[in-house]
Amino acid sequence: MKRLGFYPLLLTVLAGLAACSSGPSLNQGAPATAPLGNGAISLEPVSFQQLPGWQEDGVVAALPALRRSCRKITALPEGRLLGLAGAASDWTGPCGALRGVEDEQSARDWAERWLQPYLVTAGGSPEGTFTGYCEAALNGARQPSARYRYPLYARPAGWPANPARYGERLPSHREIDAGALRGRARVLLWVDDLVDANILQIQGSGQVRLDDGSVVQVGYDGNNGREWVGLGTILRRHRLIGRHQSNMPAIRAWLKAHPAQAPALMSENPRYIFFRALNGEGPVGAEGVALTPGRSLAVDPRYIPLGMPLWLDTTDPQGRPLRRLMVAQDSGKGIVGVVRGDYFWGPGETAFDQAGRMRSRGRYFLLLPRQRSSPVAWDGN
Repeated sequence: MKRLGFYPLLLTVLAGLAACSSGPSLNQGAPATAPLGNGAISLEPVSFQQLPGWQEDGVVAALPALRRSCRKITALPEGRLLGLAGAASDWTGPCGALRGVEDEQSARDWAERWLQPYLVTAGGSPEGTFTGYCEAALNGARQPSARYRYPLYARPAGWPANPARYGERLPSHREIDAGALRGRARVLLWVDDLVDANILQIQGSGQVRLDDGSVVQVGYDGNNGREWVGLGTILRRHRLIGRHQSNMPAIRAWLKAHPAQAPALMSENPRYIFFRALNGEGPVGAEGVALTPGRSLAVDPRYIPLGMPLWLDTTDPQGRPLRRLMVAQDSGKGIVGVVRGDYFWGPGETAFDQAGRMRSRGRYFLLLPRQRSSPVAWDGN
C-alpha cells in the first residue's frame, strides 16, 4: 500500500525524551526537539486526559492493529533501533502485556500504564493535513473476454521493484497501455473497468471479485520508475474539472462519464503499478502487516517509525470529530512531512467516498513506551 522507501537519516533525540517512568505515573519532562532537514520535530509530553476524545473512543477496536505491529516489532533483534521509539527491546513489556487485554477497560488500563503520549509538532506547529485512502474493489477474471479485457500486470521477471533507484526507466503507462509488455510480463488478472483499474493503481491494493464468485486480494509489487502525476492534476490541466472537483469520487465520476476521453487522459500519468496476489489477510501496508480499517494510518516513516501507536485528532469529510487510537502501519509517495497522515477507510463504495473526500486539518500524538532506552540515532533501518 502506498509504499515509500526508508531514507538513511540521523535523528538524535535529546535526553528529556528518554526519561523513564513506570506504572501509572506520567513523564512530564521537557519536550525533545531534534533538527530534521529544513525544520524540526518536537515531542511535547501530555497526559492521557489531555488527549481530545480519549474517553469517547472504543480503544478496544484498535487491538488487532496493535497486536499485528507488536508481533512485527518483537520479532526484530532486541537492539534494533526504532528511531524516536527507542529500541525493539523497549516494546517487550508493552507488547507482552497486550496479550492479556480483552475488553475496553483493560485496553485503556494497558495504554495508560505502559505508554506516554507526546504531541507531535513541526516548526512550532502541531497542525498538519490528513487525507484518506481505501481498498479498491473490482470485477475480474483469470482469462480475457469481451467483458474482462483490461490487464493487471505482475512485475516482469528480473525487473526491480523501484527502477528509479537504479536510474532505470521502464515503459511508460501510455506505452504499457499500447501493448509494450505483451510477451514480456504475466497478466495477473483481467478486469472489466479501465477507470477502476487506474484507481487501483492509486490505492495500491484491492479486492478483485472473479466471475466464478471467488475473491483475489492484490497488492503493490513495484512500479515502472516513472514520475507520478495525479488524475486531478491531469484533468485540471485540460480544464475539464475545477479545483473544487478534485476529490477522487468526482474524478472517477467524470472519467466514467467520458469513456472516449478517459483512456488517453489516464495514460498521461507516466507511472504504472505492478501487482501480486496476496495470501492471507490483506491489504498489507508498508510495515508488512495487514491493515485494519479505521485504525491504520499511513505516515512519513522518515519521521514517524512504522508500528507506532498514535492518537489522531482530526475531522471526517462531514466535519465531525475523528479522534481515535491508530497505528502507523503504512506509507505513501504523497504522505510527506512530520504532521501528515492518510487514514485507511477499508473496502467498499462507502469507504471510497469517504476516503476520496477527506482532506482535514488536524494533529496527532505519538504514544511511546514509558521505559525506553537512552537517546538513539535513527539509521533508517
